[in-house]
Amino acid sequence: MNAARTLAAPLALLAALAAGPAALGPAAAADRAPGAGPQAADHLQLSVSGSERTWWRGVELDCRPPVGRHPRAARACAAIERARGDFGALRGRAGMCTAVHDPVTAAATGTWRGRRIEWRRTYGNACELESATGPVFRF
Repeated sequence: MNAARTLAAPLALLAALAAGPAALGPAAAADRAPGAGPQAADHLQLSVSGSERTWWRGVELDCRPPVGRHPRAARACAAIERARGDFGALRGRAGMCTAVHDPVTAAATGTWRGRRIEWRRTYGNACELESATGPVFRF
């Protein structure tokens, strides 16, 4: 299989998530305009990527009500609510992680309670990510 073809689908998904609702067309973008209703205040795009972007996955999350493709939307929204939208203040589960160095980068962009969110952090491995962020990046 051609390397360019192998990367085309993940890169297209990344571009679509980065573009946000505008990529869905004018009607969808208008639905997400500031002040367009309660959904506009809590729309987030979450992603996790491996070392040197060897892999990538992402989901959209709306929290009023908790919907989207996130498999644990309600728990993720509750965790973000407890942290008052501060991704650096998220709390995961306490536990021991191995010292295996396999970095993962988590990112969140969008809006929370009308406030713009642009957050990114690299963790030593997936266990450290989960210990720090709980259900938010568990997808």
